[in-house]
Amino acid sequence: MTDPDARLLTVSKRLEFSASRRLVAANWSDAENRAAFGAETAARFGTGRNYVAWFVLTGAVDPANGMLVNISEIKRRVQEVLHAGFDHKFLNQDHAAFREMAPTAENVARQLFHEVAPLFPDLHAELVACHLQEAPDRSATCYANGVVDENHWLEFSAARQTMSPHLSAEENEQLFGAAASPYGHGHHYRARFTFRAPAPNEPPAPAMRALLSSIRAELDHKNLNHEVAGLTNRPKTTESLAQYLHERVAPELPIERLRLHEREDFFAEYWTGKKYFLGLQKPFSAAHRLHARGLSCAENLVLYGKCNNPRGHGHRYLTEATIGGVYDERSGTLYDFGVFCAGAEAALAPWQDKHLDLETDEFRIQPSTGENIVRALWPKFDAQLDHRLARLRLWETPNNRFTLRIR
Repeated sequence: MTDPDARLLTVSKRLEFSASRRLVAANWSDAENRAAFGAETAARFGTGRNYVAWFVLTGAVDPANGMLVNISEIKRRVQEVLHAGFDHKFLNQDHAAFREMAPTAENVARQLFHEVAPLFPDLHAELVACHLQEAPDRSATCYANGVVDENHWLEFSAARQTMSPHLSAEENEQLFGAAASPYGHGHHYRARFTFRAPAPNEPPAPAMRALLSSIRAELDHKNLNHEVAGLTNRPKTTESLAQYLHERVAPELPIERLRLHEREDFFAEYWTGKKYFLGLQKPFSAAHRLHARGLSCAENLVLYGKCNNPRGHGHRYLTEATIGGVYDERSGTLYDFGVFCAGAEAALAPWQDKHLDLETDEFRIQPSTGENIVRALWPKFDAQLDHRLARLRLWETPNNRFTLRIR
């Protein structure tokens, strides 16, 4: 079991804004801009995006109220920044930072981090990341150390028989069950390629679009067992396919990690350095009331607002457990998928359709805040998953997320 002090807790708030922008760097030639940004650089008066931004903060949880930071206060302060310089603006002209610098996803994430980071010292919270999605296939994340991740998503549909050529037919059937059927089955895959972004005024790698397009052509509407030469002698598992996609890009571009979703609630990751992870989402429904025993009724109402309703309220919570460990080269698996599902369901079963404050031991005394819920869930998941838990996320709503991860 991991030491609680070895885990980092973060609270994330999701906010949206809309803006127009032209991808153009003022100090580049027309040819350089076209090479870097393609057709969008010709949008002289701007083209639009509906942006989604996550602001990720860390700090110590106040034992009196169970909160790292009041999420409503994050929203209030960040919205002032968005309203002043980003929301319903033509970024190239309405924001001074983008008059010379191209408003790419990476540069907008950098600028948002720079403007939001100073807002929370009185709350004893620190902004550690700003994640910005500008389109389903493009996002970027800026971290407190100045590193920026550039994310590109690629979708393709393919059929496969889940199996390993290093196992016997009996072993494949025992390990993969119905997915090992020789008739195959299909998925609509979504792959996220993560690169370290160039500096603000450096051009992006021009080969990236062509390379990702070639990968899609190689895999889309193909049978992975019979039509993709590079996979011939490899296990046909999600973990192995994630590694293959990483290896396809690594000789040409400095990829950091690859995430592959074979369905919305399940993914595999392969990181540079031969690190493998699997992630699985599971929901549970429960009622609760935010109430701190050490505070007066008036203080609780001010602190928690409508969440302090004496009759309670509820959520359909969503959890996401990510596990690591040793990858088995012979089978092409990091962990048994059926065991993973059963373990996550067993961890959540005691709380399903319960009032957390009235029917569980964990919240008899401490408030059932998202921070406390995710901390209480960690040992439940870790015990069910052979102590291989690397990260646990909890969405209380689509806009509020609480995360514990190994530092």
